Amino acid sequence: MSKITIDPNKCKGCELCVKACPEQILAMGKQLNVKGYFYAQVAEQPRCIGCRICCIVCPDVAIEMAVQGTMYKYFDY
Repeated sequence: MSKITIDPNKCKGCELCVKACPEQILAMGKQLNVKGYFYAQVAEQPRCIGCRICCIVCPDVAIEMAVQGTMYKYFDY
């Protein structure tokens, strides 16, 4: 099982991850982060298939994913 973690303070609300998710489990939240953006949130975690597309398309490196205990970090800026 995979677990998505989104850092709300890194997210700028571009919605690329929401549009890229094949299972449509990500959604834009209704709260603002410290930068004043609505940020992405995980709506239905159990439906995640662990494809990691959301992590790859995020230009702000705000998304991390753990699959069966292994943490994937694609970029370390």
